[in-house]
Amino acid sequence: MDTSTSETFSPLIQESAPLRNKIIQSLRRAIETGALQPGTRLVENDLCKQLKVSRTSLREALRQLQAEGILTNTNNRGLTVATVTLADAENIYRLRGVIEPLVVQQFIENANAVETKALTAQGEIVKSAYRDGSAEDIVVSKRDFYDLICSGARNAIAFEILKKLTLLTSPLRRRSVVQPNRRLQSIDEIDAIMAAIARGDSVAACAAAERHVSHSARSVFQMLEKEGRTAKSTKAKATIPAT
Repeated sequence: MDTSTSETFSPLIQESAPLRNKIIQSLRRAIETGALQPGTRLVENDLCKQLKVSRTSLREALRQLQAEGILTNTNNRGLTVATVTLADAENIYRLRGVIEPLVVQQFIENANAVETKALTAQGEIVKSAYRDGSAEDIVVSKRDFYDLICSGARNAIAFEILKKLTLLTSPLRRRSVVQPNRRLQSIDEIDAIMAAIARGDSVAACAAAERHVSHSARSVFQMLEKEGRTAKSTKAKATIPAT
């Protein structure tokens, strides 16, 4: 019996995936660095002009970011940058506390000497950013640090998850990481992670990675609590009638 595939497939439409990926990277970076704040509405015409891309390519990128939860459509305002609630932030840090120790352990199990050397060099860049860099320097260097860890761990899925989690909390992280005490504490924590990896000590490396996330979360929530107390104090003073 003669069979034919002539009616089986429809013509394929070639998508400009590299361009879409570039648009996604540009939008992610704008959110990561604070150029796009939570709640900011994305106007397609403006974005097309600024990025010099077609509306079709832009919409493909926006749809992907919406599917990832980075952008949201609320109150018929069109797409806006997602706003993370306090409960969301708590869940994000709890998830990071599980994923980051896992990939550190997997890095020790799977990475080769070249990857370990590259991670050591990136660890120094991260520490330098904590010593003298801006919030953007710290956030970007940390992203590259965990990119190398997940690559050596052979766990690209974990990196995609971590990118989303850290991007959602980027407004909080940018304010927290530049606090003087947190800078010094983070340098010690990165040192502990790197030393454990160099020794091949999975237990110590996992503990150090978990401690780093725990202290990051504590720093963020203490900062928010302090800001809340300050705001209440300011409001109370403003309502006291002059005598």
